[in-house]
Amino acid sequence: MKAAVIVFPGSNCDTDCFHALRDIVKVPVEYVWHKDRNLPKVDLVVIPGGFSYGDYLRTGAIARFSPVMESVIKHANDGRAVLGICNGFQILLEAGLLPGAMLRNKTLEFICKHTWIRTEENLTIFTGQMEPGETLCVPIAHGEGNYYCDDDTLKSLHDHSQVVFRYSSEDGKLGEAFNPNGSKDHIAGIVNKKKNVLGMMPHPERSSEDLLGSSDGRKIFESILSALE
Repeated sequence: MKAAVIVFPGSNCDTDCFHALRDIVKVPVEYVWHKDRNLPKVDLVVIPGGFSYGDYLRTGAIARFSPVMESVIKHANDGRAVLGICNGFQILLEAGLLPGAMLRNKTLEFICKHTWIRTEENLTIFTGQMEPGETLCVPIAHGEGNYYCDDDTLKSLHDHSQVVFRYSSEDGKLGEAFNPNGSKDHIAGIVNKKKNVLGMMPHPERSSEDLLGSSDGRKIFESILSALE
């Protein structure tokens, strides 16, 4: 398995993702600058968190038109794996690779803290090492992470088992008290219908080793490695 991490002006979690892949799960990985039109031959593309283009206009709205995104979209449409984290999730939404949109957090404030997310589906390449209902302690860091979609889209997401993670309590309970940004139906991460593209707001790369306060996020990278090696 080989991976690529896309770097945009304003990315700030690219090195974290690179470290998680190379040093923790031992995957060959390289950076790809956003102006490069072609991807190297890789199995996984990671679009990291940060503030691409300073979040001007709308989060992910400019990055979606970066030259590299044409190849990322083709990579995804060919059925190969794409992981978008935080700003990466926002970019995937803007690119039309995932349904829905991001709104400002319900508090209208930037939120940076550890959260609990509940695994809803484990029949994906991103969650195969987890059990349904298993909770993970993974941090968030965003101002626009309030996932929104209309009711028909939400029904379709559930009908096709596309809701992968939901914000919850440590023991898996759902409730507004455990939904930090106000996301619809407590959604923290979704996949496309083919289940080869995952967008999630929490940062698994920032919870991939114990010294960070949690190593739960490592399970996501280990799941990908197990599925693609």
